[in-house]
Amino acid sequence: MAGKDKGAGVKSAYELALERLEAQGIERPRSTALSEEVKGEIAAIRRKAEARLAELEILHRDRLRKTPDPDARSDEEEEYLRERRRIEEDRDRRIERSKGG
Repeated sequence: MAGKDKGAGVKSAYELALERLEAQGIERPRSTALSEEVKGEIAAIRRKAEARLAELEILHRDRLRKTPDPDARSDEEEEYLRERRRIEEDRDRRIERSKGG
């Protein structure tokens, strides 16, 4: 490596990926450091959402087990997916709000 700059040595896979993104005209991701307090809030939001999703899935499976009618099962599945999506969107909104975005 004689004759090369000190910083021109071996690059990490991350650095190479960032360079490829820039070559495609995509901005580098911003590295905004989050405070420990914000990280804790985000972790709490995720834990709460995961608990709600787990509860929803348990109740969904129980209702499916008790429902022999295919149409009612289909309706239950649609309702389950709709509620799951709502919980996930709520989680994502709360996380963005916690980040200040």
